[in-house]
Amino acid sequence: MTMGAEIRSANETRDALPWWEQRWFLALVVAATMIPLLYPRIPPLVDLFGHIGRYRVELDLDRSPFLQQYYGYHWALIGNLGVDVLVYILGPIMGIEPAVKAIVLSIPPLTAIGFLWVAREVHGRVPPTAFFALPFIYGFPFMFGFVNFTLSVALAFLAFGLWLRLGRLEYTKLRSWLFVPISLIVFFCHTYGWGLLGLMCFSADAVRLHDRGRSWWRAGLEAALHCSVMLLPLLVMLIWRSETHGGGVTGWFEWQQKWRWLYSALRDRWEVFDKISLGFAVFVFLFAIFNRKLTLSRNLAFSAIVLAVSFAILPKIIFGSAYADMRLVPYLFAVALLAIRFKGPTDVRLGHVLAVVGLLFFAGRTAANTASLGIAAADQNAKLEAIDHMERGARVASFFALPCTLWWPLPRNSHIGGIVIERREGFSNDHWLMEGVNLMELRYTAPGSFAYDPSEVVRPNLCHDGLHRQIDQALREVPKDKFDYIWLNDVGEYDPALVADMHEVWRGPGSVLYRTKP
Repeated sequence: MTMGAEIRSANETRDALPWWEQRWFLALVVAATMIPLLYPRIPPLVDLFGHIGRYRVELDLDRSPFLQQYYGYHWALIGNLGVDVLVYILGPIMGIEPAVKAIVLSIPPLTAIGFLWVAREVHGRVPPTAFFALPFIYGFPFMFGFVNFTLSVALAFLAFGLWLRLGRLEYTKLRSWLFVPISLIVFFCHTYGWGLLGLMCFSADAVRLHDRGRSWWRAGLEAALHCSVMLLPLLVMLIWRSETHGGGVTGWFEWQQKWRWLYSALRDRWEVFDKISLGFAVFVFLFAIFNRKLTLSRNLAFSAIVLAVSFAILPKIIFGSAYADMRLVPYLFAVALLAIRFKGPTDVRLGHVLAVVGLLFFAGRTAANTASLGIAAADQNAKLEAIDHMERGARVASFFALPCTLWWPLPRNSHIGGIVIERREGFSNDHWLMEGVNLMELRYTAPGSFAYDPSEVVRPNLCHDGLHRQIDQALREVPKDKFDYIWLNDVGEYDPALVADMHEVWRGPGSVLYRTKP
């Protein structure tokens, strides 16, 4: 066959693909995953504002006498470095906030490419049902601002696609060499992403080997042996944990909480819509099981089962890092949906219907996430004007109130004080003190328990949960002589006598800034 004939043959094959498998169309879908993050100057993800404060310390501690009074920073090889390293590279070039936005903006499309690549490797093509998995990119962990983790998940799915491809092509020796550094990269991005990668690779290889005639026991042993090339991070973890103290493992088998994590997989702002969306995804999965034209890939179905068992076994907190089990949930649903395929050749009519419905589901969730993040960004932009009234190096105690009852909308302003560190080289009382989990340490301890998380979170005066202070209690007990400002955000009603000795500097929507000294 001549070169021209080969090109014509390739073009004919590509043109024969259904519209939902065309590369240009998939590229548009991948690009569309970025839409919810385009408007906000800072992605309004719950914990991200606290992380941004840490990035300022990371970059400018040596040059800022203010930051040196309040914080320390020591680089170490820990499994939680993903965005920190990228900001260290890009921050001096772009500025911290643009660098953070660019990095966070890259996570959804990278994850989408990983999802679609895995589906392509497992099914030999991209099934129309793959679009139902895409909304889970904006799941609870991403919306909560676990950016190191979600970046590691994006890399894990990309690596998983490569693992599947090299296994399919019988390049297992090359795969073994490549996945030594790949596993280290994913691990240093975040430990949990490395764990997710290992689980998916093990389960996929076990099914592949069983399909080739091994018994399940032998397939499992061989799969474990193949995955052993990704165990080098265990050595790093042992060294890392031997140099730290505290941060235990707690929250085993809290079934009521696990149930809550399951139905919160798409939690964002509107409870009914978010739950209906999840219910619809579950309906699609059940439809695939009972429809005679559809089935599940044994490869990805087994991966989903392994993730489900891991979710059931994992505790809530590992080495001081919270929500260990919750983080798996959206990706468990995504893998289950990616497992759906046609039993035989694609039924074109059903394929069109599933592709259109899947894209409508993706578009609906994208529109809702875009609106939700836009609302949050506008609210935060208005509140962040308070920082313009603070001097450089200001010490700020910020307070944000959680409602008395379980509240579905995410508490997006709970770590807004982190921007005080980033924009004013100041002190904020919302930093996490978890040894071995992040690299920033607290030097300014004069405020006592008001110096760190969760002192920034309060409750209304009518309720108390044993962990957080009531707003009046916080205003009464906060050591005002240790702070220059008290910044209240969405705290509701409080006793005006408790702020009578302070000067109101600025007031905005749901926000007020008081100076503690004349």
